[in-house]
Amino acid sequence: QVQLVESGGGLVQAGGSLRLSCAASGRPFSSYAMGWFRQPPGKGREFVAAISGNGGITSYADSVKGRFTFSRDNPKNTVYLQMNSLKPEDTAVYYCAAAPHFWGGPYDYWGQGTQVTVSS
Repeated sequence: QVQLVESGGGLVQAGGSLRLSCAASGRPFSSYAMGWFRQPPGKGREFVAAISGNGGITSYADSVKGRFTFSRDNPKNTVYLQMNSLKPEDTAVYYCAAAPHFWGGPYDYWGQGTQVTVSS
């Protein structure tokens, strides 16, 4: 069982930056692939980024590529999503997720989400 707790959300102006964190508890953290997803107001959940267990492989949605960076610190059991050049369309609840294998989904464990609001 893995528990995930996101933090770092908030209100920011367009063009600004935020860094989301997701702290995990449970079995060895490096054995989990991790993902970030988001759910904009009135829309379904969408993929944002993924990272492999050792951090060596990353993947991003086209909408965030070049602006967001996904990283992990395995000794600290934490992943980070650095979000730069934020746009109003990035407004959403952001969720981190964990999958019990090296890379990719399906994701079995989810955090409670953290709100990101980007004002124009």
